Amino acid sequence: MSSIFDVGVMSRRSLLGGLAATSALVLLHPFSARASANQAHLRLMETTDIHVNVFPYDYYADKPNDTMGLSRTGTIIDGIRAEAVNSLLIDNGDVLQGNPMGDYMAYQHGMKDGDVHPVIKAMNTLGYTVGTLGNHEFNYGLDFMFKVLSGANFPFVCANLTKGQLASDPKQDDLFFKPYLIVEKQIKDGAGKESPVKIGFIGFVPPQIMLWDIKNLEGKAQTRDIVEAAKAWVPAMKEAGADIVIALSHSGIDGAAPSDKMENASLHLAAVDGIDAIFTGHQHLVFPGPKSWDGIANADPVKGTLHGKPAVMAGFWGSHLGLIDLLLEKDGNSWKIVDFTAEARPIYHRDDKKKVVADYADKKDVVDAAKAEHEATLAYVRTPVGKTSAPLYSYFALVADDPSVQVVSQAQTWYIKQMLADTKFKDLPVLSAAAPFKAGGRGGAEYYTDVPAGDIAIKNVADLYLYPNTVQAVAITGAQVKNWLEMSAGMFNHIEAGSKDAPLLNNDFPSYNFDVIDGVTYQIDLSQPPKYDSSGKPINPDANRIQNLAFDGKPIDPAQKFVVVSNNYRAGGGGNFPEIAADKVIFQAPDTNRDVIVRYIHDQGTINPTADANWTFKPLPGTTATFESGPKAKQFLTAVKSVKIEDAGDGADGFSKFRLML
Repeated sequence: MSSIFDVGVMSRRSLLGGLAATSALVLLHPFSARASANQAHLRLMETTDIHVNVFPYDYYADKPNDTMGLSRTGTIIDGIRAEAVNSLLIDNGDVLQGNPMGDYMAYQHGMKDGDVHPVIKAMNTLGYTVGTLGNHEFNYGLDFMFKVLSGANFPFVCANLTKGQLASDPKQDDLFFKPYLIVEKQIKDGAGKESPVKIGFIGFVPPQIMLWDIKNLEGKAQTRDIVEAAKAWVPAMKEAGADIVIALSHSGIDGAAPSDKMENASLHLAAVDGIDAIFTGHQHLVFPGPKSWDGIANADPVKGTLHGKPAVMAGFWGSHLGLIDLLLEKDGNSWKIVDFTAEARPIYHRDDKKKVVADYADKKDVVDAAKAEHEATLAYVRTPVGKTSAPLYSYFALVADDPSVQVVSQAQTWYIKQMLADTKFKDLPVLSAAAPFKAGGRGGAEYYTDVPAGDIAIKNVADLYLYPNTVQAVAITGAQVKNWLEMSAGMFNHIEAGSKDAPLLNNDFPSYNFDVIDGVTYQIDLSQPPKYDSSGKPINPDANRIQNLAFDGKPIDPAQKFVVVSNNYRAGGGGNFPEIAADKVIFQAPDTNRDVIVRYIHDQGTINPTADANWTFKPLPGTTATFESGPKAKQFLTAVKSVKIEDAGDGADGFSKFRLML
């Protein structure tokens, strides 16, 4: 947070050429430097949302990734400990699931007696004081979770997870874990004298685990509202002698008014009397940090406070280390906070060309702890986990219903129906919106999905879904479904009936905004102009490119309600689709779309992604249009049944040109 601190970071980078080492120049935090005889500097460090990412490696893409990895964060920890006289390290949850190493350990390797999970082995090298649970700890079931956590050489706390029904008093709940831990630490003051301070840590998990993991938890567990649990237990911690109370909240920051069992309750948790500082997570964001927190009352994203108390969210996958520095002052026999700073320190930066540059090398102890499982995971992701009965390719994804988009919609629909099965939305018809991500364009003539029929490996999922989006669903009307598709149809230029070889694609329209909605049938009339511009503003209000829109074989009812499953980008307003924004969201999944696709393939054994031609162009007799695709598209010309396409020669920059017979 302080300018002195930032100078220290930059000095370290310049001295080491971008790679930190523990032998580098150490700059003491200002609190350590200025503490008086009755004052002490206490540094609290957070990791959160590691999701089994011990190594800086993207198993889906099967290549290194310098934006992630506990092995890099571990190097930061060594250096940051050296900057403070007194320090403690905590983890804020979501360590057991989230990448193929987690799936390998759960589905292939298993946890035998005496086994220690690789992420726990790695964490055991770093000197954690305490951890709490995230929602993803429950994805493989309670038995697996307890076997894994038993290998940790540090305890876990959670104050809102019970073994059965909730008691009338939260302090009477039958909890799975101790609600809090009080650590008595000898800290050295500015004069070098040591004396004890009692630091209390209390943990919380999102109550929504009872929905997200109902198959694993129903009849076995229950959750209590985070703030309600805190109001009961924090006074008990004070009575037990805690000088300082630190909340470990695997819950994000939401500026909405408090509500029962709120998912992202950290802002309101910070307002609980007696809590002195709060570590947050779950949202995979950075706090203090820019933009995401603008306009949230009682949240200061510059200073790093929630209701005036220091708070940190340290990104995800090991991308950052969260730091809360407290200047404590002795008040009789106890301690109080007289000053603080908060920071989320990254493991990488981007250069002038926006290229990722690693700032830290791997910590050897962390790497060695999980090396065997890392190698086994590489073999796992390269090994088939299912089969596809048809090839998955995106060469014609912008001009015809496409198998690579089809399988994403199939997986999303399969997933959301399970998630909504016991909710008030269970009887609404489910549609799925998905777009082609690898469709040439600026990516070049080879930038297409191309997975042959037959065995499909986990790493092939990266070809289907490039981004680490999470699944979200909205509830909208039939009229809004039509407008969603009208916006998507901006992918195409206006084609006059009778035109010959008119350019088909609007090159300024990104392919990831060309949503195909599965579950309805429709035609796109290119003889009409686009209804919306790229900002979602009507430019031709009377245009109706979407024709013959039907659900269940009948014209769609504009007033009928539908659930449309997509991703957090689209559901949150990304792409400026009319009326599609956060206020329509009814479900925010804890899972990424890629993980859902992997689970779907694992569940189905053999997937059938053959495009069902639920959308086509409205016929325009005597009209042709041209577009470009990769040269390998020629191999699939006869496979596209919903439209007639023919080879039209060479395109520019290595592309091939094709003719669409409208």
